[in-house]
Amino acid sequence: MNKQDIIEAVHGVLGTTKKQAEDVVETVVSSIIGSLKKGDDVSIAGLGIFAVKARKARTARNPKTGELIQVAAMKVPKFRAAKALKDAVK
Repeated sequence: MNKQDIIEAVHGVLGTTKKQAEDVVETVVSSIIGSLKKGDDVSIAGLGIFAVKARKARTARNPKTGELIQVAAMKVPKFRAAKALKDAVK
C-alpha cells in the first residue's frame, strides 16, 4: 500500500472528491512531520508512536574502499508499533 492507495481508501470512506481526500491525507502526514520537527512525539492509538531520537556520532567504514569515515550525530525518526498493531499482524 502506498500514499495513493490511502487516498483512494479515504475517498471511498468520505465520499468526497479525490482532491479533498488527498488534502486530508496530506494534512495528516504534514502534521506528523511538523510535530516530529518540533521534537514532539505523535501517538496514534492502535497504530503506534512516532518519535525523534538522537543518534550519536560514530566512526563507520566505507564498504567500497574500506576507509574509515566520521558520521555526524543526527536526529532520526523512530516508530514503535502499538500492541494492537502487533497483534493484528500476527
